[in-house]
Amino acid sequence: KGFMVVRPWGAMILENMFKLYEEELIYRDNYIINWCPWDQTALSEIEVEHVDVEGKLWYIKYPLKGEEGYIEVATTRPETMLGDTAVAVSPKDKRFKSLIGKTAVLPLLKREILIIADDFVDPEFGTGAVKVTPAHDPNDFEIGKRHDLEQINIFTKDAKINENGGPYKGQERFEARDNVIADLEKEGLLIKTEKHPYSVGHCYRCDTVVEPRLSLQWFIKMKPLAKSAIDVVKQGKVKFTPKRWLKLYYDWMENIRDWVISRQIWWGHQIPVYYCQDCNETMVAVKKPKICKKCKSTNIKQDEDVLDTWFSSALWPFATFGWPEKTEELDYFYPTSLLSTGFDILYFWVARMIVMGEHFTSKVPFHEVYIHALIRDAEGRKMSKSRGNIIDPLKMIEEYGTDALRFTMASLAVPGRDVFLSEERVRGYRNFANKIWNASRFVLLGVDKEVLEEETLDLELVDKWIISRLNNLIKEVDKFDKVYDFSKVAKALYDFFWSEFADWYIELSKARFYGDDRIKKAAVSKILIEVLETFLKLLHPVMPFITEEVWQKLEVKDKSIMIAPYPSADEEKISKQVEEEMNIVMQVTTAIRAIRSELKIDQAKNIKAIFKPSSRKAQKIVSEHARYIKQLAKLDELEIDEKAQKPAKSAISIMSSGEVYLPLAELLDVGAESKRLNRQLKQVIAALETSDKKLANKTFEVKAPAEIVRKEKDKNKELSEKKKKLDEQIKNLIGV
Repeated sequence: KGFMVVRPWGAMILENMFKLYEEELIYRDNYIINWCPWDQTALSEIEVEHVDVEGKLWYIKYPLKGEEGYIEVATTRPETMLGDTAVAVSPKDKRFKSLIGKTAVLPLLKREILIIADDFVDPEFGTGAVKVTPAHDPNDFEIGKRHDLEQINIFTKDAKINENGGPYKGQERFEARDNVIADLEKEGLLIKTEKHPYSVGHCYRCDTVVEPRLSLQWFIKMKPLAKSAIDVVKQGKVKFTPKRWLKLYYDWMENIRDWVISRQIWWGHQIPVYYCQDCNETMVAVKKPKICKKCKSTNIKQDEDVLDTWFSSALWPFATFGWPEKTEELDYFYPTSLLSTGFDILYFWVARMIVMGEHFTSKVPFHEVYIHALIRDAEGRKMSKSRGNIIDPLKMIEEYGTDALRFTMASLAVPGRDVFLSEERVRGYRNFANKIWNASRFVLLGVDKEVLEEETLDLELVDKWIISRLNNLIKEVDKFDKVYDFSKVAKALYDFFWSEFADWYIELSKARFYGDDRIKKAAVSKILIEVLETFLKLLHPVMPFITEEVWQKLEVKDKSIMIAPYPSADEEKISKQVEEEMNIVMQVTTAIRAIRSELKIDQAKNIKAIFKPSSRKAQKIVSEHARYIKQLAKLDELEIDEKAQKPAKSAISIMSSGEVYLPLAELLDVGAESKRLNRQLKQVIAALETSDKKLANKTFEVKAPAEIVRKEKDKNKELSEKKKKLDEQIKNLIGV
């Protein structure tokens, strides 16, 4: 169809603000912004990094006017008292009931300020009385609005004290803090100082402490817009996954504040507001007016502020399709189906897109919202440059490949949990990609194209089993995809390919694959190709690059895996009976392999095993498919005897299908091996006792860093498991 021609993105954004202004939903008023004194710019909430610091709490006397006594105030920022316009207490606090409505005298500047009651004040914080500085604290700003308090700005743009700070004018804010404290001590107004940990906002660019600052801003009235955005979610027109985010969405929308849409930053769409420099007339227009509509002056200047980036983001779902024109693309693609996003921008973006979509198009912007987790480091800490724990995705891609990183992220995407990312995990899934490549090479290089033309197929148990498992995999992936549980999708894909297809089916296929029997070779070749093709399609959304690369080497009709039909399960090919039979074969094989591994029996050496079945069914299945077990467990002989007795000096493994005995007398020096294992056991027991004592010590758990405690617990668990295994191995050796 070619390219859609739309108006410039910036013009549409400005037009939206103009429409909202015409509807009387936009106004200008004072507001507290996050200001960086170094960069000389405002910051949005998500651009402020909050850092926990070991601060102080200063207790200060505010004398009462016309009488003896004072009201004691606690503050973490004594320098801002220069801008105080009230002292606030809780209306429920009986200690201060008699003082409400009286006047206090601001220390140092001697300005009179009112003592007020406000529900925001926490009686448990500090003394229960707080100073109110409406121009320099967002909470104080709201208190000031409720009580019509004066707003006194005491800082310049570079965070120095201005003329409102009296004798402290020109001093840098932290210098002024020291001098204010010193002067309070001189006048006997500083009662005490306490340590007080709290969170301080820092600029994400330069790490400067952010200063709350009063500034004229443009607002959108949100309450008139919020109702329909609440209704469409309650009606199910927009669904949230996980559902627990609904409560937060409703809480925010039902208590919504007006949205500050102006920003004092370098880049962005300049606000379409113009001021006449001669008569101060304000004009809102998409294009700059040539003359003032009031005095006809041409001396017009545009507002220097830019629109909040979230304002343009809120319009994205429909504005990108040519809105407000009724384009074919808008009609076809809008509303969209799914939004995938992080919970940290649920308010900034998701809610506002719903608000704007409903208001401007009378339609929801999307039908589903999938809230994914945040990515944290291996210790669960939020990644930050200052902490030095950032994992650069580009470096991970260069080192391990894009597919490995994508699969890692999918495998960690457990609904409702943050992602704890480490390089080791990415490295592990690089190995998975290698496994896929090597298995694919085995199939592609080994398949004889001529035998694929054979129509007669002689399928064995293992062939029917892998086809059944493949169709179960399709169902499983489909089920988890629908609920956006990508960690389970990744696990299902990983387990099937590595544990079932590669480790079992490919290994059991080799005898026929390399054999001379054309019928058997044709059967196993066709199954290998079918399973590989289907698996690649299922894996493609998670690992697109390796799947496309392998696909291009398969001789298939679809030129790209991207346009190949997505698999659907064939219920008729799923057989519970076949899977149960194969599971018994796998159970016996795994038991023999485990004993060989634990006792370090040479893997190249063929040995004898005895199987005592627990049922006629198990006996029949193992008898019919004994060659599978002998091939994979490397057995010279597999004796099947329902009356078998455990031979002396033999290892045993008990399963639901029966018991397996491995005679050990001729395989290793039982005495020497027993001594070696007992030495290991003694060392493990000693280490475990030391670890138990450490963890039993309450002081260790309280005072040691959390990471050290976690590592000790992991070590203790590992030692316990090791002791258990050694006990079992010794038990097998001595024939108990």
